Amino acid sequence: MTRADLSKDPHAVAAMFDNVAEGYDRTNAVATMGLEKLVWRPATLAEIGPRKGMKILDLAAGTGASSIKLREAGAEVVSCDFSVGMLRVGKRNHPELDLIAGDALRLPFADDSFDVVTISWALRNVNDVTAALQEMLRVTRPGGRLVILEQSHPTWKPFRVVYLEYMMRAVPVVAKVVSSNPEAYEYLAESTRAWLPQEPLARTIEAAGWTRVHWANLTGGLVAIHRAVKPA
Repeated sequence: MTRADLSKDPHAVAAMFDNVAEGYDRTNAVATMGLEKLVWRPATLAEIGPRKGMKILDLAAGTGASSIKLREAGAEVVSCDFSVGMLRVGKRNHPELDLIAGDALRLPFADDSFDVVTISWALRNVNDVTAALQEMLRVTRPGGRLVILEQSHPTWKPFRVVYLEYMMRAVPVVAKVVSSNPEAYEYLAESTRAWLPQEPLARTIEAAGWTRVHWANLTGGLVAIHRAVKPA
């Protein structure tokens, strides 16, 4: 199933992630050559700045690998994901987490509920990016923050060409070795190639109602952290 096919059927996307849930973290570690765990996740954690008394929504939390770090820092964390399979693995690995099934386009939370909403590796997979950003805005308290970690576009053109070739050719090969569902990683590679560059994503975030939008490139723009603030 192609990215275009999946984009028409969000339940197919959820089923795809259900099928790769068991080995998802391991496959990511191999496919990113350790950069996710060693560089990108720590940088995102530092940007969020979790602390005691802070209430955080970790959206598309998957198996809870990001949520557990937020919780260990003292924050009150709600982990939400559309994939029940991912949440099952997360509950088994981290029974202390508050895991909730939910759709980014219809979040099951009241207005102004969270100090920070964060989403990693998933915004590019929702059907309506603007609607999802507006939902995140709704559940964030005035003055609260948004932190997005997502695949991006390398800033040096030769590196960008090599990277996109790696995503389209090497990642599916790696997935065949370490994943039970390599087709899912072909879809993820396609979604990365089609995703918005840094500045257009920033403008999309602004158009959804967020203010003070900035981004920071990591590893030459392989990924980027976008951050924004809900108007007070």
